Amino acid sequence: MKKKRFSEEQIVRVLNEADIGGKTVLDLCRQHGVTEQTFYRWRRRYAGMHVPEVQQFRHLQHENAQLKKLVAERDLEIEAMKELLKKKW
Repeated sequence: MKKKRFSEEQIVRVLNEADIGGKTVLDLCRQHGVTEQTFYRWRRRYAGMHVPEVQQFRHLQHENAQLKKLVAERDLEIEAMKELLKKKW
């Protein structure tokens, strides 16, 4: 898997730099070595966030993934118990 070039904190700083103004999006993209499409994808995902919010967002995503895994495991256990109880002894 390809390694990310920019951390979330760096992305937020680039977006904040764009919000401040002074440079066009094209100039900003050239300066940081990203395409305009990447910039607008970042803007759609991280719009209006600050560094602490991004860290919290990342933590919540990790926690959500763990909870989804637990629910999936629980569903498998329930299905196994149902199959076991269906059998006639």
